[in-house]
Amino acid sequence: MSGAQLDKVRTGQGFIAALDQSGGSTPKALRLYGVEESAYSSEDEMFDLIHQMRSRIITSPAFTGDRVLGAILFEQTMDRSVEGVPTSTYLWEEKGVVPFLKVDKGLEDEVDGAQVMKPNPGLDDLLGRAVAAGVFGTKMRSVIKRADEAGVAAVVDQQFEVADQIIGAGLVPIIEPEVDINAPDKAAAEALLRDRITERLGGVSADAPIMLKLTLPTEPDFYADLVADDRVLRVVALSGGYSREESNERLAANHGVIASFSRALTEGLSAQQSDEEFDATLDATIASIAAASAT
Repeated sequence: MSGAQLDKVRTGQGFIAALDQSGGSTPKALRLYGVEESAYSSEDEMFDLIHQMRSRIITSPAFTGDRVLGAILFEQTMDRSVEGVPTSTYLWEEKGVVPFLKVDKGLEDEVDGAQVMKPNPGLDDLLGRAVAAGVFGTKMRSVIKRADEAGVAAVVDQQFEVADQIIGAGLVPIIEPEVDINAPDKAAAEALLRDRITERLGGVSADAPIMLKLTLPTEPDFYADLVADDRVLRVVALSGGYSREESNERLAANHGVIASFSRALTEGLSAQQSDEEFDATLDATIASIAAASAT
């Protein structure tokens, strides 16, 4: 982790691109990009195709550190190259974009209205590889489906415990306790979540801060106190199933929060587009997300 990367994440303009679809979500991501499942016959071929999509985004002239602060990578993307250069090196040295890595192994079944992360016995090894690859930070996701105090506590406590392990490896953890946008009591779940995060921040030092990736809240500026907290390097928002237009609208109403969109970033991009069409679509998308992140 370099000081230049830390400064960029702390004070830079723009947003974090989420390019970390894993095995389970890759077929849908490819389908939205115009690549049907009939186009590949193995998991290896599927991952080759998603890497081609990600490489096309990363190498596009629209994708630069002026508007894209960072990019979250899937493990396989970190292990691969872009234009013959390791992906994380290419992002930082060629584009000025700070590399992050998705490190969770998926979700457990729902208990108490929430899904915690699956066990991750290989995490220390993965973190070591990430450090060697020049990665700045990590991201891990849990899901809260309703306002259940026990479920919210289980999600947040696990996230902070694993965050300690990540900080110990010299990386900055993005904690992502997603609140399902379709939760019947979304606002109440967000209130429980904010309280539990605030409580757990007591064990975090401003010298080794965390980041938070949160669902766009029902009430604008609901996480303002977390945005202002010295122990929180940055608060970023996930689109969570909202369209890009609605995501940007909600994001702009949350001051100091920046985007970390996945599906909303790739909306409108297609394998069938010419490079000119692709770059123009991506440029317009990046401009709109960066503008919504600048409030």
